[in-house]
Amino acid sequence: MTPPSTPKPPRKKPKTAATAKPVVPRKEATLHPRNRHTGRYDFPALIKTTPELAQFVILNPYGKESIDFASPDAVRVFNRALLKAFYGIQHWDIPADYLCPPVPGRADYVHFLADLLASVNDGKIPRGSIVKVLDIGMGANCVYPLIGYMEYRWNFLGSEVDPTAVAAAKAIVQSNDLSKVIQLRLQANPKQILLGLLEPGERFDLTMCNPPFHASMDEATKGSERKWRALGKADPKRKLPVLNFGGQSAELWCEGGEVRFVTQLIAESAHFAHKVLWFSTLVSKASNLPAIETALKKAGVLESQVVEMSQGQKQSRFVAWTFQTKNEQQIWRQRWVRD
Repeated sequence: MTPPSTPKPPRKKPKTAATAKPVVPRKEATLHPRNRHTGRYDFPALIKTTPELAQFVILNPYGKESIDFASPDAVRVFNRALLKAFYGIQHWDIPADYLCPPVPGRADYVHFLADLLASVNDGKIPRGSIVKVLDIGMGANCVYPLIGYMEYRWNFLGSEVDPTAVAAAKAIVQSNDLSKVIQLRLQANPKQILLGLLEPGERFDLTMCNPPFHASMDEATKGSERKWRALGKADPKRKLPVLNFGGQSAELWCEGGEVRFVTQLIAESAHFAHKVLWFSTLVSKASNLPAIETALKKAGVLESQVVEMSQGQKQSRFVAWTFQTKNEQQIWRQRWVRD
């Protein structure tokens, strides 16, 4: 991950709609142009807003300030500092052993989704509470709704199957006085994703999802070990945590892994074809795309695209799809128009 420069003050109010280029895959390993986390982090500035970060700052092999990304405590406090300095989130914490996602990559997903909406709105990003977003499996961290609201003032509904995660996210939302713009909902049936979750009359401009991408706990553990090696922290004499970024079973793995989850999401999305403009989900493995493409065709999707993203050495992507024709998309966008 390429660490960023001096934090910009959080945006207070959305101004006129910004112009964005159409969504296209990128070859260069760079963050989205609107991502606040480009360049190197100003650690003195971050420590000023979050003093507890100081104890976790180390020098990397290049003599630059960084943190030990193999330490869950360091990653959690680092996230807290980033959310406070860059987005004005004053209170943020998660229970031990819950997923602590890298903020820059999460912000990238939000910004590219903004471009996706802009692509059907004459290049202008729709902003404000008129835009409704569903975050499927928001986790205890609630990061997507926090960033999405602070950047674009979108309203969010976050869903979860884990009551503990819902309670933790609720504490974050309430402590930052965001209950009116971020709602939370428990999916009572863990075998369903969208079915049984949405209420009659609800419509969403976007859905987003960071699915569990492992097929078992053993696979998740091996994935974490690969992260340690990539971070240069594989040391047999040192006892490292099982999962350096945390995570409960529902966050990290499910039966059938990523393909099973995403194909089920696609199948269920067909039931809400005219309740949602664009569905989307992250896809961690490019090798899973052919199976996902097959599922999209089977579901009767009219348009889909794969958007490539890069954060440092990490390659990621999301798949977006819609059941609406171009004409229906243009009719939908009228709800964003304000007098």
